[in-house]
Amino acid sequence: MIGQILMIISLISIWASLAIALVVLFSAVHFWFKHSDFEVDTSPLDYYPMITVVVPAHNEDVVISQTAQAILDLNYPHDRVEIILFADNCSDNTYQEMKKVKARPQNAGRDLTLIDRTGTGGKAGVLNDALKMAKGEYICVYDADAMPEKNALYFLVKKVMENPERHVASFGRNKTRNANQNFLTRCINQEIVVTQRIQHVGMWHLGKIGRIPGTNFIINTAFVKSIGGWRNGALTEDTDISFKIMQSGKLIALAHNSEAFQQEPETLRSYYLQRKRWAKGNYEVVIANFKHLFGRGNWRVKWEVFYYACTFFWFNAAIVLSDILFFINVAALIFGLFKPGVTVPFAFNADNIYMAQLLLFNWLLMILLYLLQISISLATQHGQATVKQIWIALLAYFTYTQLFIIVSISSVCSVIMDKILRREGTKWVKTKRFAG
Repeated sequence: MIGQILMIISLISIWASLAIALVVLFSAVHFWFKHSDFEVDTSPLDYYPMITVVVPAHNEDVVISQTAQAILDLNYPHDRVEIILFADNCSDNTYQEMKKVKARPQNAGRDLTLIDRTGTGGKAGVLNDALKMAKGEYICVYDADAMPEKNALYFLVKKVMENPERHVASFGRNKTRNANQNFLTRCINQEIVVTQRIQHVGMWHLGKIGRIPGTNFIINTAFVKSIGGWRNGALTEDTDISFKIMQSGKLIALAHNSEAFQQEPETLRSYYLQRKRWAKGNYEVVIANFKHLFGRGNWRVKWEVFYYACTFFWFNAAIVLSDILFFINVAALIFGLFKPGVTVPFAFNADNIYMAQLLLFNWLLMILLYLLQISISLATQHGQATVKQIWIALLAYFTYTQLFIIVSISSVCSVIMDKILRREGTKWVKTKRFAG
């Protein structure tokens, strides 16, 4: 009886996650049908607000030069851009590389400030320091490894200017610049494409729900000051401030044409440490905002809390439970080959036929939806939709995607131990960069 109940809960939970994913997918498809025109409008804006571009860099000497120059070359009036590069507690040559960029003849006369920072608070601390200095009406943030496309800032500003009263922030899309480095980066590239082209687009089109990413976004300077800035030490300062914006009733608008090219981890260790930090940060934000799920308040905040809670707690737990029950059944079947009379423990009837059908149906649904998301998202991006990508996606389903379960379990345990031992959970782990 207990086995049947557990299996029913697991299956219903996974089907619920599939239903939500399908709704978001259909929303994204509708969006791309409406925005499939390849002609991009870059006509002059009626007004160009002053922008302060901030780049927090911690031991980024390998990539900072390319990123800084790409920012300096942005298609936006130079006299309306202030650039602040932070070498945050660096032990390498990041600051020296910044000085080389500033010394280039083509950058003479640019409003470019270099800061060799020794403060605390991580990336959020850097952004709060920049907030005190910023001359711009909006603050634009680029990570040190995120090279913006020439018109990236133009499109961010253009989207905000559509409704500056409600759009206090806008965010673009990020693409993987080292996608072809190895199998891991190819898998990460597919994940990023699905996240950017399906999930973010689908959620914005469905309910005007936007989420500030870690890079390639702008936010109104006065608004950030009004909410007290970024939370120092936050592992995911982007998620944290996204909830604050939604609580205020303002919107984080999607500028789908704004693109930046960021470098992703190329080793399993770098990947694990990066994603664990992200997962822990998201858990902390969800837990802190869980109270908003009940009672009166902004419906977008409620949806985001529900969505994150389902993704990181309910659905993930259901997948783990389903995997455990599945492997127990497989072990029982194998054991039964050598010792007749052994029954499959988690079954709906004595013959196990319904159990087998449900497991097979559920498994096929998950694979089909996964491949459908990959295929559609790749089809919306030039040069990505190839047969090779489909084979990579199929292989990634049985390998790369399973890493998320490991990361999630490890992150939950870490958050729990932080609370029990009352230890400082904020520990920044540098994502290793690579040349090129």
